[in-house]
This record gives sequence, C-alpha cells and structure tokens, in this order.
Amino acid sequence: MIPLYCEIDGSFPNHHPDPSVDANLADLQEKVREEEADFGIAFDGDGDRIATVTGQGDIVRADKLLMLYAQDVVSRNPGADVVFDVKCSRHLTQLVSRYGGRPILWKTGHAFMREKVLETGALLGGEFSGHIFFGERWFGFDDGMYAGARLAEIVSSAGADFADLLAEFPDTESTPEIKIPVGDDEKFELMERLEKNADFSPGKVNNLDGIRVDYNDGWGLVRASNTTPALVARFEAHDADSLERIMQQFREQLAAVEPELEPGF
Repeated sequence: MIPLYCEIDGSFPNHHPDPSVDANLADLQEKVREEEADFGIAFDGDGDRIATVTGQGDIVRADKLLMLYAQDVVSRNPGADVVFDVKCSRHLTQLVSRYGGRPILWKTGHAFMREKVLETGALLGGEFSGHIFFGERWFGFDDGMYAGARLAEIVSSAGADFADLLAEFPDTESTPEIKIPVGDDEKFELMERLEKNADFSPGKVNNLDGIRVDYNDGWGLVRASNTTPALVARFEAHDADSLERIMQQFREQLAAVEPELEPGF
C-alpha cells in the first residue's frame, strides 16, 4: 500500500476533498502511474465516499464500480436487491437483472439511499457520488475504506487487472456530474416549471427525482441538488453523437423555461 496525503489536516492543503470531481484525483492518477500500482483509491473528507482509478490512471465512475460490486455480491446471493440513484448508468439495471438480482432505481441523497437500503434489506446500494452501502458481510452503511477493501478482495481473487475486470461491462459515452449554479430559493421552482412545460419526446420521462429521460440510445437527467445552490445534470449514450443530441434537447428545454440560464454542457 502506498499512502498519499494521509496526514490529518482539516484545512485540506493539497486539494478539495470531494472525490467526485475529476480535478481532485489528478495527484492520485499521477502517483498510480509513477508507482505502477494496481489501482488507486481516494476518499472524501469524512471517509464515507470512495473514488477509484485503474492501474493506467483512468478514473472509474462510481456507477461502473458498482457494477463490479454487484457482480460479486449477487453471484453469492441470487435475488438480492441492489439500490442505486438516478444519476447512475441504466446499464446497472440490465446487469443486476442478468446476474439474478433485483435492481432498484432510487432518489439521490445519502438519507434517501440509506432509508431505501434499510427498507428493502438490500445487500448492496450505491450513489454516483461514491457512497457505497454493503449489507453483505457488513452493517449496511457507507464506509469508503471498507469499500476499498472489498475492491482489493475482488481484484486479488480474480487475479486480473482492475481495468480488465471493468472491460466486461458496457462501454458508453457519459459525462461526470454537471452542476448548474441556481440559487436555493429558485432551483425547486425552476424544476417545477421544467416538469410542467418541457417536451422531451420521444424520450420516456421519469420524475422520481427531478427529470430523468430515457431514449433508445441513452438518457439524460436534471434535478435540483439537495445540498448546494445548483441544478445537477448528467448524460449517458451509446456514442458521442447520441450524447450530444440528448444534451441539446435538455439545453433547449432549459432555455425555454429559463432563457438566462447557462447550463454549462
């Protein structure tokens, strides 16, 4: 194990502690390549979230990491529930079902996810932000260090490269989480107007948490952040052209209800 920035300092002198922001993983990526490590792990400030990079230094989105955990957990527990939030890849639904588990799409937010994991007795849950909940061989709460240990177990038991294990899963074009600055006193009202007036045809709209629209070749999401003055968006598609088409429809619908908004995607 090769430690990096493990000295406790609440001022976080090296970089911001949010591991879901790609820029905050740059030093980890460089260190993994320099040391020729098998993979790299980063935690947030209180250690309940995890981010990972491959031995080649490539960032692994949390929903793709959750696919690996789901493959492992459901293989031992057929029929197990796996909960994940609306920002996660729709391939999770297909993969969990294929493994013999029951996929459950749910609202973003630690409290919502924790509640749903407890309600369903799910053996695995996860958010795109990096919260991973293990109910198998653990206590059902999110612990970044334990999630890291489970990843080390999977990789070592498989005797394969981390990147090779991930290569088994669908390869898509996707964006990270995109934050669109909107005041706390405006974001929910803006979302209400969008839900009431937007036209996302021919997509299928899901209003579980914001607006998630599924198309034959991808999906898009916009929702009000639970914790920051912002809307949050994310997109995934089979290819770059489809991704751009989906994002363009979201840009147009946002502009129709709030012309001055700068979506940033």
